[in-house]
Amino acid sequence: MSIPKISEHLTRDVKITLMPAFFIMLAELLLLTGRDSISIWMHVGIVLCLPIVSIYYHNREITMVYQAMMLLSLLRLVNISMPIFFETTLYTFIFIYAPLIIPIYIVLKAQDFQFSFRLSDEMKKNRVKYSLIAVIVAFAIAQGEYAIIEAGYLIPDLSFMSLLQLSIVMIFFVGLIEEIIFRYILQTRLEQTLGIWPALLIASALFGVMHSGYGTIYEVLMTATAGLAIGYLYVRTRSLYLITMIHGLTNVFLFGLIPHLGVGLGLF
Repeated sequence: MSIPKISEHLTRDVKITLMPAFFIMLAELLLLTGRDSISIWMHVGIVLCLPIVSIYYHNREITMVYQAMMLLSLLRLVNISMPIFFETTLYTFIFIYAPLIIPIYIVLKAQDFQFSFRLSDEMKKNRVKYSLIAVIVAFAIAQGEYAIIEAGYLIPDLSFMSLLQLSIVMIFFVGLIEEIIFRYILQTRLEQTLGIWPALLIASALFGVMHSGYGTIYEVLMTATAGLAIGYLYVRTRSLYLITMIHGLTNVFLFGLIPHLGVGLGLF
C-alpha cells in the first residue's frame, strides 16, 4: 500500500514543480504571438505568486526551483520595461542585466550556493582543449542564430576597443547573468527534484522560449537547442566559467564579428 502513495506523492511534486514553467512558457508564447499585455501581466502574476506559494509550501527543493523561475519572469519584465538611454543598443544590455544582480545575489544566498567562477583542476590542465570547445560551440551557435535573425552589429567597427566593449558586456553581463540563472541555479535545482536529463530538457526549453522577443519560433527552437548544448557541457564539467564563455562568445560572434565579416567570418 505504501508504494502507490509514494508514487502519487512524487507525481504531485513533479506537477507542482513544473506548474510555474508551464505558465512562463505560456506567457512567452503569448509574447511571441504579439499579445504583449497579457504576457506582461502573466509574468507580473508569476513574480507575485511564487514567493507567496513558497511561504506556505514546505518543500525546500521545490521552493528553490520557484525562486529560480521567479528570476526568469523578472528578467522578462526588466527587458520589456527598460527604456533606451543610448543611441546604440549595446549599453541597454547593461541596464537590463545589472539590476538582476541583486535578486540573483539574494537567491544564491538564500539557497546556500557556494559561488565559484574558478577553473577546475581538469580545466587548468587542458586550457587549450576547453578554449577550443568554447570557441567552436559559440561559433556554431552564432552561425545558426544569425541565419535565423540576421542580427545587426552592436559595434561600429572591429577595432580593439569596440571588441573589448562588446566582449565585456556580452560575457560579464549577458553571458554570466543568464548562465547563473538558467544553468547554475535553475538547472541545478531541477536536477534535485526531477533528475539530470529532465532538468536539462526543461531548462533548455525555458531558455528557448525566453528568446521569444525576437518574434520567430525558429529562434526559440534554435536557442533551445543551444541551451541543450550548453546545459550538457555544464552537466559534464560543472564549470560556470566554461558555459559563460560560450554564451558570451556566441553573442560576440552574433552581434560583432559575423555582421561585419559575413557568415563564416569571410573564411569560406
